[in-house]
Amino acid sequence: MMKSGWKKILIFMLLLWQVLLLAGCDYYVSEQPEKQPVQQVQEPFRNQDSRGRYDTIGKLGTHSISIPAGVIDGWARYMGAPGDFADPKIKAKYQRPPKTYDLAIESFGFKYRITDGDVYTSFRQTEEDYRRDNETLIPYGKPFPWASVSAYGVYGAAPLNFNFTVQDDFRVSKEVTNIDYIQQEQPLYGLTVYKANNGIDPKTGEPWKSDTLAEDKMIHKDQAGNIKTYIDCEFTQHKNFCHHMFYNDDWHIQVWISYNRTYLPRWQEMEGRIMQILDSWRVTREGKLLGKQIGKA
Repeated sequence: MMKSGWKKILIFMLLLWQVLLLAGCDYYVSEQPEKQPVQQVQEPFRNQDSRGRYDTIGKLGTHSISIPAGVIDGWARYMGAPGDFADPKIKAKYQRPPKTYDLAIESFGFKYRITDGDVYTSFRQTEEDYRRDNETLIPYGKPFPWASVSAYGVYGAAPLNFNFTVQDDFRVSKEVTNIDYIQQEQPLYGLTVYKANNGIDPKTGEPWKSDTLAEDKMIHKDQAGNIKTYIDCEFTQHKNFCHHMFYNDDWHIQVWISYNRTYLPRWQEMEGRIMQILDSWRVTREGKLLGKQIGKA
């Protein structure tokens, strides 16, 4: 009887230990989800170029896109990804979601040739063209036909206009430098122009010799009166540049362009060409191209 009793107690204790062990495992897993194995998600089909390089994929604003390999200047940044100067601890913990055609793109940049609407792509003729133009045009002060372009997805309820931006820039100019921006009577290439103190340096009473704090500012409004294009341009430098921003309502994006002021008369053409480039990169959610990609190597 004694041996039988001890056996029953031993079996009971063994079963109890197993139950507690299982309960403890469940508790540990539920309390520390970061320790759970990450579920593997199969990456979608991705287009390739003639060299076998894969496109960069994601969703820019409202449209899924497939950006040809060799086009992006730097890299594409996705929404939620830590910035370049983020805390290393934050970077170490960050786990980027699997790349899909629905993964929201925050921004990316590329180079665009103003004269014909082509795109710079490595291992394509445009790479040689860009290098040649650098060597033969820039040293001699000739207009450089390449523009730097950055596209930013606009998400949430952010307004798709520069109404506040322009108003705030004028306010800061007045409060910090005591310079008023005066609207000019004559438009320029369809743009409403504002000049710092009417183009006159208040210290000398003569035209500005330095535009460091007095660049020309130009805007264009839509039919509803919202500012959709905002450009500021240098005018006293050896090589004057323009910094050009515009919104696109259909895509829900903001685009930045930097180029030689010589090409300012083509500002509307540039906006249209850049949207044509982006349109050529559109795909279905499965990655099927909707047209011929501009810049494909």
